[in-house]
Amino acid sequence: MARETKPENLPSPAAAPWLLLVHQLPPKPAYLRVKVWRRLQGLGAVSVKNSVYVLPTSEQTREDFQWLLREIERGGGEGMVCEASLVDGLSDQEVRGLFDAARDVDYAQLTKELRGLAAPLKRRGARGKDTELKPQIAKLRRRLAEISEIDFFSATGRLTVEGLLSDIEARFAEPLLPEQQEADMAKQRSPDLKGKTLNDKTWVTRKGVHVDRIACAWLIRRFIDTDARFKFVSAKSYDGKPGEVRFDMFKAEFTHEGDKCTFEVMLDRVGLKDAALRAIAEIVHDVDLKDGKYAREQAAGIAHVIAGICLTQADDMARIERGSALFDDTYEYFRRKRSR
Repeated sequence: MARETKPENLPSPAAAPWLLLVHQLPPKPAYLRVKVWRRLQGLGAVSVKNSVYVLPTSEQTREDFQWLLREIERGGGEGMVCEASLVDGLSDQEVRGLFDAARDVDYAQLTKELRGLAAPLKRRGARGKDTELKPQIAKLRRRLAEISEIDFFSATGRLTVEGLLSDIEARFAEPLLPEQQEADMAKQRSPDLKGKTLNDKTWVTRKGVHVDRIACAWLIRRFIDTDARFKFVSAKSYDGKPGEVRFDMFKAEFTHEGDKCTFEVMLDRVGLKDAALRAIAEIVHDVDLKDGKYAREQAAGIAHVIAGICLTQADDMARIERGSALFDDTYEYFRRKRSR
């Protein structure tokens, strides 16, 4: 006779990574549909099917969906909140991509507004004169904080916004906010990298590397630290540790500054005067920031190749290895072109 297993001896199931809200709304009142849609946008939920929305699992997101479900039911609708692990169809990586894409749209709008503010400031060289702009800047800072709250997987667009916003705020010479002070302290702690090999350092960046992080990793290994070790973390919950150098993440030693991507910032700090590297920096900028600043004709091709690498390689080190081969060839092309 088979031995009966007591319920208390059963292992606790691991929490599913996703929460789903599946709901159905009545045709009337019409305002309910708009209200629910706005609430879902405010929570940062993304749609994976008609009337099926997803959030990453946490106590807060569970409570958010439960409250919204109550609102739906009070309005005459119905639904359920359930935990989900994806088995077939969409992958976890693709769902995370949906969240990043949604937040990057929000960040792109902020970037557009910030560039609109920055242009006249740069032309006039203003420092604290345009006091009427201060409420606008404060409003954009609050909006950034709101978006960051629902940026569950640290979309790349945030770094661009942070760089532009910090640059504008610095022009008014106001006391720095605590998070800005921490960012400035991180920059001051940046090691002198020129001509040094940092064998005792671990280079840390966000998971899901894309063009800027791939290019930085290539630059580090080829010109800064040939034996570099890389560590990939969740930027939302990670604080730097002794012996680590962070790049292309919030509060990192090397990250976006003003309208520069991390590769440009790192190249400036290292002090490498190489025309081929500068050409690559301009390409990376155009692909990463999508502002067409340098109008490099090679940017579109590099963007497609990097997208293909990221689509076929889920592992971050695999992406860096494949991307490094691409940047090796690109560097050689510009180096030889320059020597002709």
